[in-house]
Amino acid sequence: MNRIDAIDSLRGFSLLGILLLNIVSFGLPFAAYMNPAIAGGADGINLATWLLAVTLWDGKMRCIFSMLFGASAWLLLSHSEERGDGIRAADIYYRRTMWLIVIGLIHAHLIWAGDILYPYGVIGLLLFPLRNLRPKTLIVVGLVLVGLHSLQGIGAGFGIAEMAQKAKAAEGKPNPTAEEKKAITEWTGLRELFAPAPEEVKKEIAIHRGGWLGNLVQRSGEAALLQFTLFFQFMFLDVLAMQILGMGLAKAGWFSAEKSYGFYGLLIAVGLGLGAPLNYWAAQKWLGSGFGIPEYFTYLGSTADPGRLLVALAYVGLVMIACKAGLRWLTGPLAAVGRMALTNYLLTSILLTLFFNGYGLGYFAKLERHQLYWVVLGMWCINLVLSPIWLRHFRFGPAEWLWRSLTYWEKQPLRLEQRQST
Repeated sequence: MNRIDAIDSLRGFSLLGILLLNIVSFGLPFAAYMNPAIAGGADGINLATWLLAVTLWDGKMRCIFSMLFGASAWLLLSHSEERGDGIRAADIYYRRTMWLIVIGLIHAHLIWAGDILYPYGVIGLLLFPLRNLRPKTLIVVGLVLVGLHSLQGIGAGFGIAEMAQKAKAAEGKPNPTAEEKKAITEWTGLRELFAPAPEEVKKEIAIHRGGWLGNLVQRSGEAALLQFTLFFQFMFLDVLAMQILGMGLAKAGWFSAEKSYGFYGLLIAVGLGLGAPLNYWAAQKWLGSGFGIPEYFTYLGSTADPGRLLVALAYVGLVMIACKAGLRWLTGPLAAVGRMALTNYLLTSILLTLFFNGYGLGYFAKLERHQLYWVVLGMWCINLVLSPIWLRHFRFGPAEWLWRSLTYWEKQPLRLEQRQST
């Protein structure tokens, strides 16, 4: 298995894994993704499902996917420079990235608000000047940014706790000061985001179970919040750190299955041995606080980055060992899903919004949290079955073909029997 196959297998694994966390956003109200007490059940098997998700996959798969975006950027640019493309390499790279931003905006506003393509495209615009840095430099820069993002989480926790105190103290005052009014406004906004009133949750459920136009208005509002507010406030450093780290790790050979079994085994042992307990501890501390908003940032915000990175690297080790061992029955379908990652990502959004929203089957907020994972299993089967079948006849997935054609501004050959244009 060559390095591209190994990266495709890892990309397919992470793409499937991302649905383990995204399914909550598809099937339950917006706030339930962060706060399990809002909808879908917060006790018994549902609470256990949430705890397992925070410990083992929430953020971990997106971490791998983000790192692989950085790795793919480096591979694209290195291949272009090997062909002697010169300045054309930059032209191709930036056109490809800008089209990804466009696709992400369309996806977010017309299909599903939880889009990740737009943030990847925006951060991807910053990667080109970093392509020739040494692997060690990229890895160090990525880890420093991970640390800074954790500090941001700690700072947010203390800042929000102070804001909450000011707001609660000022709420009963007849003439609050300008600073107190600001605290009240910001605290009210956070409460509406993390713990909306029951009537607001009912209203959101009714919209999702309604027609496409009502969903469009709701979706666009959520997309704008995620892409133009929360992304720059909380996710910018996150995505930037992982993409830079991914470039460095790809250059160092971590994603190409060329390291030893012992190396990947150590990744698994350290990642799961340190990362999973850290994630579990943070989740238990937040649970013990009664799902308090300041505590969310204090515990989960501050520990999420090191915890999820460690567990993500453990999964990298597992997939790379499967690739080294030649387990084609496992890595082959994963690689097919990875080669069609954009198509599978968009297909998942289309099918699941049709399943959950009112202009389809209308199952929104009708399943408990643990029941959502039967839907995940069904979607995985579709991805794993259709991707290899499609690639027996075509060079790219349909979305990849469109993206590639837009990038080169020339219709690309799609069927395998066609001669590929230069």
